[in-house]
Amino acid sequence: MSDYRLSAETRDLAGKGSSRRLRRLEGLVPAVIYGGKKAPQSIQMAHKDLVRALEEEAFYSSVITLTVDGKEEPVILKALQRHPAKPVVLHADFQRATAGTTLKVNVPVHFTNEATSKGVKQQGGVVHHDALEVEVSCSPKDLPEFIEVDLADVELDQVIHLSDLKAPKGVTFVALSHGSDLPVVSIHKAKGAAASTESTEGEESADEAE
Repeated sequence: MSDYRLSAETRDLAGKGSSRRLRRLEGLVPAVIYGGKKAPQSIQMAHKDLVRALEEEAFYSSVITLTVDGKEEPVILKALQRHPAKPVVLHADFQRATAGTTLKVNVPVHFTNEATSKGVKQQGGVVHHDALEVEVSCSPKDLPEFIEVDLADVELDQVIHLSDLKAPKGVTFVALSHGSDLPVVSIHKAKGAAASTESTEGEESADEAE
C-alpha cells in the first residue's frame, strides 16, 4: 500500500468568493473532510501538492494521512471538482477512514498478459475492456490499490464477469452485493474481421466455380 501524506489547515471563511481568492491569490484548494463521528470540517491545502499526488493512480484508492493543523487523520479522496478548461482543481472532498469505518471506493483494474493470452496470440482476437475500475466495499486496512485480472488463459469470445474475479480478503464487490454481475473484459475478433473472412471465402468459391 502506498504511503500518501498531505498537509492542510482549517478554513474559516466559506463561500464562492473566498474559494476564488484562495485559488487565485494563495495557490490553495478549498476542501472538506466528512464522515465518522465528527462534524464536517472545512480545510484548505496547497494546490501544487494535491495536483502532484493526483498524478499517481494509486492515490485515488489509498488511505491518505492528512495532517490538519498538526493533527493526523486517515482519509480517502471521495470527490474532485476540476476546472472544465484549465488544469486546476476547484474543490476536493475527503472521507474519514478511521478503524471500524466501511469504505466504498472505485478501484482501478489492472489487466495482465493481454498480448500473450490464448484469445489474442493463438486465436487472433482483440481485448475489449468493459470496466477500467470497480467499486469495492471494505475496511480501511483492507483497501486494495487495484484489482488484478490475468488474461493468460482467456480464449476468443470469452467474457470475464465480476463474479469471475477473486476479491482480496475483506473486500466485497459492490455491484455483486446488489445482484449485478457486470462484464469486466472480453476477447473477440476485431470488427470487420469476420466480414473480411466471409468475403475472401466467397471469392475463393467463385474462382473455383469458374
